[in-house]
Amino acid sequence: MSRAGTLTRLERLDLLASRLKAQEPMTVAAIAEEFGLSRRTLFRDLAILRDRGLPIEADRGRGGGIRLHRTWGIGRLTLSYREAVELLVSVAVAERMEAPWLIANLAPIRRKLAASFSPALRDRIDGLAQRIRVGGAASPAVLQGFSRPEEKSAEALCRAFLEMRLLGFDYTDTEGSESRRRVEPHHLMLNYPVWYLVAWDTGRGAVRSFRLDRMRRAQVKPEEFRARPAAVFADAFAGIAAVAS
Repeated sequence: MSRAGTLTRLERLDLLASRLKAQEPMTVAAIAEEFGLSRRTLFRDLAILRDRGLPIEADRGRGGGIRLHRTWGIGRLTLSYREAVELLVSVAVAERMEAPWLIANLAPIRRKLAASFSPALRDRIDGLAQRIRVGGAASPAVLQGFSRPEEKSAEALCRAFLEMRLLGFDYTDTEGSESRRRVEPHHLMLNYPVWYLVAWDTGRGAVRSFRLDRMRRAQVKPEEFRARPAAVFADAFAGIAAVAS
């Protein structure tokens, strides 16, 4: 009995798809012989796989090659929620930088990412770039005390920033004093490579700016907040004037 007779069509299609994804050199003749198929049946199976979304290329002739197009994986990328949030923030930063070789392509990328989020978050995603400021390079004095931000705190900040939820964290100020803060994360500002969070500090009832590398044990809170008027933060963007105390 031929191999084709021992496999159902679904099994054969799955096996053929697996062989294609392995990117092994294959020819029409070799695959037809291996599966015990006529060339007509093989091309019919390939057509079904194309309909399923596999971009299959086949050279003409009995000895022609069969392969997936080199970009076959594009569009099938799976991101975790954390990865999608961090990528959205990165796209928003690039949009604010207005890099000429990127700006033309960022809007469709943002829209495709936004499509994977709930409708409640999509309006916030569209306005994300407006909540990010990009300034000049950090001063030598700032760089002297700069350290790599805590990864989990950076992750929590990105999520709270996108979802507009309160954020709690431990903070060490310039004098070495430590405190627990609870804030509304309204804006991010980059003075490369130093990130600042410009927030409404609920405990002090005022705008405060925090360096991300000084934040520890950040946690996203369940409470949401509404955007405050831009005028509230005007002083904070004048050279990061409203410093954390």
